[in-house]
Amino acid sequence: MGTATNSVGPEVWPKTAIADFPGRAMFTTFGVLNDDASEERAVVSSTHVRDGRIDASDGTAHPDGGRPSRATLREGDLVVVLVRRAGDAALVTAQHAGWTATRSVGIIRAAPHIVRWLQIWLQTPTAKAWIDAEVTAHVEPTLSLDSLRRMPFPLPPTGTITKFHSAISLIEEKIALNRTTAVATLQLADAMHAEWSSDSATWESRPLGEVTMAKSGKGSAKSLVLRSGTPGIDGITPTDLFELSVPYVERSRLCTPGDTPGVCPPGTLLLATRPAGAHIALTRRTVAPTRGVLAVRPRDILDGWWLLHELRSRNSTIVGAAQGQNAREISAAAFSRLHVTWPDASIRARFHELLDPLHAMAMKLTSEITTLSELKDAVLRDISARAEAVSG
Repeated sequence: MGTATNSVGPEVWPKTAIADFPGRAMFTTFGVLNDDASEERAVVSSTHVRDGRIDASDGTAHPDGGRPSRATLREGDLVVVLVRRAGDAALVTAQHAGWTATRSVGIIRAAPHIVRWLQIWLQTPTAKAWIDAEVTAHVEPTLSLDSLRRMPFPLPPTGTITKFHSAISLIEEKIALNRTTAVATLQLADAMHAEWSSDSATWESRPLGEVTMAKSGKGSAKSLVLRSGTPGIDGITPTDLFELSVPYVERSRLCTPGDTPGVCPPGTLLLATRPAGAHIALTRRTVAPTRGVLAVRPRDILDGWWLLHELRSRNSTIVGAAQGQNAREISAAAFSRLHVTWPDASIRARFHELLDPLHAMAMKLTSEITTLSELKDAVLRDISARAEAVSG
């Protein structure tokens, strides 16, 4: 489809939709396998598509000599999540060419600049609002392939698409590099704690109630509002902790609408459970935890790193003490009864001195991720605004 450029005024971004393209210029379909298909089949499902990338590393393309199907991915395809996190999208690289998409994933195949633009557009506030209005939720939130084909989107000139794609790709690559480095740094810190703990035969075992102060969060996520520049304390829900790749809480997307009792200062450990495990993170800001989040503070601030790694090493024990069939919450009383290994003060102090630089590095990388994410969001908001201003 053609685009026009006004030599005097701004570029014209004509509106179109996937359904407007002729069949030879645009191919769309959805996957053919169930989401629980064996990883040996080299599948890409909705769970693998996150943060603009496909995170799947196991399997062999076309196992047992199977023939390619309409859902066999090609390099350059755009895969779009249709179930649960509808609209999340990623470009297929050579690593996943030949893999097969499951039914929770849609596939878009078109000219390179078109799929690059669609991946960007799907992240804009305008596209997200449109998808939210189209999603149905009979069982799980689902976007139909027909709806995706009808989604209106502006189409800038190819040169403009290339500039936006280059800028956003650089931001995403830097975010991915920071995240990988921060995760590796944390893994090193965990390994050092494990090595120190291997010599713990003579160390005390203490109940957490003696070495920490724990309290349960109050209220629900429904009481929070989206952060929009208005005053308010960061509200932390269990989901906020589940989504972290490293155990540091930066700025939350939700906040309290005003003054809130029971807030927690920086340096508090926040803990939430689910059957797959406990999630523990250190908050770097004053926060208001909601129900389902346990706030824990060491009685001595210099014990924070030892406590964090002790709790991370006792994941299954913490989940076992959680309440309910789905292990969704642990009470302050149940938590306080659990025991941890607790060396003497001099050992804990040396451990803190050793690990503090590692955590400082990981937290710096995490702060940069937050800044880069905010920059990316600003670019996406600008795209939405420009599209509304110049679309024909």
